[in-house]
Amino acid sequence: MSLADSDRELVVEELGREPTRAEAALFENLWSEHCAYRSSRPLLSAFESEGEQVVIGPGDDAAVVSLPEPDDGDGTTEDGDDAKTYITMGIESHNHPSYVDPFDGAATGVGGIVRDTLSMGAYPIALADSLYFGEFGREHSRYLLEGVVEGISHYGNCIGVPTVAGSVDFHPDYEGNPLVNVACVGLTNEERLVTAEAQEPGNKLVLVGNATGRDGLGGASFASEDLAEDAETEDRPAVQVGDPYAEKLLIEANEQLVDEGLIESARDLGAAGLGGASSELVAKGGLGAEIELERVHQREPNMSALEILLAESQERMCYEVDPENVDRVREIADRFDLGCSVIGEVTDGNYVCTHQDETVVDVDAHFLGEGAPMNDLPAAEPAQPDTDLPDADLEDAFDAVVSSPSTASKRWVYRQYDHEVGVRTSVGPGDDAAIIAIREANTGLAISSGAAPNWTAAAPYEGARAVALENATNIAATGATPLAAVDCLNGGNPEKSDVYGAFTGIVDGLADMCATLSTPVVGGNVSLYNDSVAGPIPPTPTLAMVGTKPGYDAPSLSVRAANESELLLVGDRALDGDDEEFSLGGSEYLAQFDGSDRFPALPSEPAELVETLAAVADAEATLAVHDVSHGGLAVALAEMVTDDAGLDVSIPASDPLGALFHEQPGRALIQTDSPAAVREAFDGVAPVVSLGSATDDGTLTLSVGDDQVTIAADEIRERRATIETELA
Repeated sequence: MSLADSDRELVVEELGREPTRAEAALFENLWSEHCAYRSSRPLLSAFESEGEQVVIGPGDDAAVVSLPEPDDGDGTTEDGDDAKTYITMGIESHNHPSYVDPFDGAATGVGGIVRDTLSMGAYPIALADSLYFGEFGREHSRYLLEGVVEGISHYGNCIGVPTVAGSVDFHPDYEGNPLVNVACVGLTNEERLVTAEAQEPGNKLVLVGNATGRDGLGGASFASEDLAEDAETEDRPAVQVGDPYAEKLLIEANEQLVDEGLIESARDLGAAGLGGASSELVAKGGLGAEIELERVHQREPNMSALEILLAESQERMCYEVDPENVDRVREIADRFDLGCSVIGEVTDGNYVCTHQDETVVDVDAHFLGEGAPMNDLPAAEPAQPDTDLPDADLEDAFDAVVSSPSTASKRWVYRQYDHEVGVRTSVGPGDDAAIIAIREANTGLAISSGAAPNWTAAAPYEGARAVALENATNIAATGATPLAAVDCLNGGNPEKSDVYGAFTGIVDGLADMCATLSTPVVGGNVSLYNDSVAGPIPPTPTLAMVGTKPGYDAPSLSVRAANESELLLVGDRALDGDDEEFSLGGSEYLAQFDGSDRFPALPSEPAELVETLAAVADAEATLAVHDVSHGGLAVALAEMVTDDAGLDVSIPASDPLGALFHEQPGRALIQTDSPAAVREAFDGVAPVVSLGSATDDGTLTLSVGDDQVTIAADEIRERRATIETELA
């Protein structure tokens, strides 16, 4: 670790002296890209983060959003004295650590985002993970996939928090730098809410949780540089080691502390360890602190001040506690077999740390946290792709796209996660969106998470707009309406103008579509320098979105064998046009057959489309709903067929490849007993095209012009089991 010369000059000017070794290391980590967002913060004002539902927006450990008031049964909301129900939302990346050590890197990513949830006085109720790897056919990609999934499942299963949603994508440009993005939803109310803002001088700072060791040293700075060729060996000390059983105890202890009102403010120990958590806590309240580092409970002998400050040992929380409550906090920590140290107190002065009676840090907390200069980087406009359309045989194309690892079944992944623990999961992974039962508000909470690297690689701005619309469509397909979102913005080395230009595009695209959908982006994370000897990753704007609906049920994704029903496709602009010109840009079809094209145009009224789809999905006559996205119409139809119910579909298009494989977002398939009602609902909002009807033979029959594909449900399952088959 070393502080850049230009940053050192600013520090010396502010302090009026040379920084101590501990101060220099603390500045180097807290002013890193990972903590200070030096290259991205100037762009983030594009996001709209306010709304009547937003209680706490960006800047805390997690965002807090108010759920709609519960219905009292007569169509009106309750008007009692019960505390309003809140959810918390957070997302973080653990990309570099998961390349170096996939199991521990992914596991500690889960642990970190769960502790962010605890910091707000919330109980974690759901996880969503979005994972991105290099080509599935490469042995190293499969090694990373297996390790990451094992790490997530081990940690999440042990702490008893269900993993209910997410995504898995494969793209050659992730080969040298995979992405592991994990989101967490928590549950609290207005009476239990805690923030990361220190409240009052004289309150004690109490460290609760595992003992501090030397693991994870310099993790923040490690996450702020390109991965080197020898990263798997040389950077292993920067990767933390998780203990999910200690985290489970910490979850329950935190719940007890919050229930008894013993916490004034809280911050979890993540990037930059104790130094990061404690300085950010007091800086947010405009205060300072005096900390005696030797008081920190340690698991290794002879730790230096710098090591105690910056170690990123897991399963630790920093609490601000009224002095009269310290003994009770210690009692609860002892009850849960957790370490507890009173390490100092909040002051109205500087942030001061001593070690063995020597002052090792004495700086203004606000300058430490907010003094990093922002980068002014050049951004090159991304090049538009040429049109180079391959001409493949329809049956070969169908087989290639349906069996592609990116569009194939992810059952092998989510079956390793316990998605039912906590008895709130109404709709689990494998559907368009998960639904969690929030019984406290008589509300179903829909959760969708993911991005689309093919889309944003082809067109960063339009692709990111499409990612936001895609997640909203997933939410609407369950009958829910979007409420709020958090994002994890992943990019390569921002010092490269083309990389920074693409990153700027995904920020603006995501912000524009979320604003159009009136869905505030209430928090998030930025991960840059995802670059390696293999090159930069595709710009990847992971979005985790939640929506709400009355009750906890959702229409089926699979069709029913109902003779009187009709299958409708809503939102397909090309199929509804006279010229039938399909844009295939960003599609899995082009990825499989090495082509390129412009990205398809998005719906002109996306907010109305999403709102209408949610209403139709909840209608009594609706039998099944499925979003159409990755892999296009071919994959969506294949996913709806079961052994008991098939589809006989005729697509009115002269271009079979374009009709089946273009990936314009904002489309959905609806099986309904009342097609006239669906047409009326979407009149003036989006086109509606009749495709056919369900059958009872468990076979998908696709007719497009003179071409036809017929395939049974068991054959579809076999083709879509690519990941499971290869990793069995």
